[in-house]
Amino acid sequence: MYSGPGALVAVGYMDPGNWSTSITGGQNFEYLLMSVILISSLIAMLLQYMAAKLGIVSQMDLAQAIRARTSKTLGIVLWILTEFAIMATDIAEVIGAAIALYLLFHIPLVYAVFITVFDVLLLLLLTKVGFRKIEAIVVCLILVILFVFVYEVALSEPNFAAMFKGLIPTGQTFSGTDHVNGDTPLTGALGIIGATVMPHNLYLHSAISQTRKVDHNDQEDVARTVRFSTWDSNIQLSFAFVINSLLLIMGVAVFKTGAVKDPSFFGLFDALSNTSMLSNGILIAVAKSGILSILFAVALLASGQNSTITGTLTGQVIMEGFIHMKMPLWLRRLVTRLISVIPVLICVAMTSGQSPIRQHEALNTLMNNSQVFLAFALPFSMLPLLMMTDNSKEMGERFKNTLWVKVLGWFSVLALTFLNMKGLPDNIASFFGDNPSASQLTLAHTIAYVIIVAIVLLLIWTIYDLYQSRNKMPQRFETTAEHYDESAND
Repeated sequence: MYSGPGALVAVGYMDPGNWSTSITGGQNFEYLLMSVILISSLIAMLLQYMAAKLGIVSQMDLAQAIRARTSKTLGIVLWILTEFAIMATDIAEVIGAAIALYLLFHIPLVYAVFITVFDVLLLLLLTKVGFRKIEAIVVCLILVILFVFVYEVALSEPNFAAMFKGLIPTGQTFSGTDHVNGDTPLTGALGIIGATVMPHNLYLHSAISQTRKVDHNDQEDVARTVRFSTWDSNIQLSFAFVINSLLLIMGVAVFKTGAVKDPSFFGLFDALSNTSMLSNGILIAVAKSGILSILFAVALLASGQNSTITGTLTGQVIMEGFIHMKMPLWLRRLVTRLISVIPVLICVAMTSGQSPIRQHEALNTLMNNSQVFLAFALPFSMLPLLMMTDNSKEMGERFKNTLWVKVLGWFSVLALTFLNMKGLPDNIASFFGDNPSASQLTLAHTIAYVIIVAIVLLLIWTIYDLYQSRNKMPQRFETTAEHYDESAND
């Protein structure tokens, strides 16, 4: 009865933005960064537990809860910031889906980008079939992705001893001095963390956790819902951990060490059909049939469509929560997607006369750079979530965070915020290409530090507003979850 919402949340932890970071991490550092994927997944489980609990107990999603406790001006600022983060995520989905269409059906990229706009028709259909069926479709797509990577990694015969050893973090895991192909373990770890923990998942989970029938006058029923929702989330996030681990293992075991010079989706697709890049005879024999590269493109398309569904639901939650504006899902999707395709179309048009490799690199750079916005928005979802679930006035004595959840929660929030801010100068520098000049590096670092100061000041404003309203009981608004006509009990 309670299974399903966790799958929608887990999708965000295995979207196209995760793929190149995990595979490149495996190529450069073998199994060293397995521990980073594990730590990120455990932190994700903790944050998603708190998000689901907030929704179930308070009957408000995270966006509504933040808006009810902050000033109107701050609420609008946080809404705009979060919208940018969702659009940044959508850019990765557009690029992933368009490239998958190009690789599978040889549709020119410009046309493939336009075709991604019409997934709004898919959303229109899904809104008619019921929320439980949406969950079932998402689970099926996750299983497609899981099957593809289990199959490809199983053929590669990975080193299991080294794999399990990599799950234990060491001093080398976050080293900033051991350079491999221009990267250090620290930059690889920051890339994986940045692509894994995303702010929109916390808003989504706090809303869809309310799609199950709960008797809020019965604390035992509320406690049961929290418990089973947590199990659902943790099981589905375990699948996400496995898929991200398989992506990293692909980088180590499927390809020869250092063979993948182009970590873009184009480069990975070509590498899976290039026998000179593959690591053993079984893979080489299978690759000659073209099945490895075709399965990779199918999984990429499934990942893009999954992220499309959850991204639209999240956009609706945020719009209604922060500014109380209702919009049909299909219209919301259409507006977001039309805005997101603009930078992709510009990128494709600007490189249309250049070599295919240059086009591929430009799209990959755009996708990676779009993830920078996620670093801005993440603290503004994590910190309010932690403060509100720590509050007995909000959650009641029974459901407020226990001591160990509070300690681990604050450690996770502070660590993720610090790591995101630490990686920001390099992320800004990447906008200037692979070999920025000294003046460009100086400018990038200046911009990054100005942004960091702005984020810190905005965080202080957010904390102040939340602290001032800690003893007030906010007005409850209709939740996005209540729009759906089907519950688990039906």
